[in-house]
Amino acid sequence: MRNRKGGFGLCPEGKDAACPVEYTLDVIGGKWKGVLLYHLMDGKKRFNEFRRICPGITQRMLTLQLRELEEDGVISRKVYPEVPPKVEYSLTDFGKTLIPIIMLMREWGQEYQKNARPPIESNPL
Repeated sequence: MRNRKGGFGLCPEGKDAACPVEYTLDVIGGKWKGVLLYHLMDGKKRFNEFRRICPGITQRMLTLQLRELEEDGVISRKVYPEVPPKVEYSLTDFGKTLIPIIMLMREWGQEYQKNARPPIESNPL
């Protein structure tokens, strides 16, 4: 596991424990990690597959997010000894425990999309 940045709030249940929700969000939070995990639920993916799936992510950010997920033990990275190099990413057994959470996030997002109000357009004068 990677070193945490710290700054977690105290848990409402008391004691001196860090808030588990903040801890979870540190592992899977951010703009891209949930999306990457969602697509890994279908099976192994290669780096360029992620680039096609998520065209808005930069190569640097994709590398950073995959590295952090790997350091946290959520995904594994397998490098095949061939030229050109072949690298595959997959969920670890620990990462698969996130599937119900990711699916609930998907369901919530679908419901939100149906019920969300359209954005208010500004009227330039």
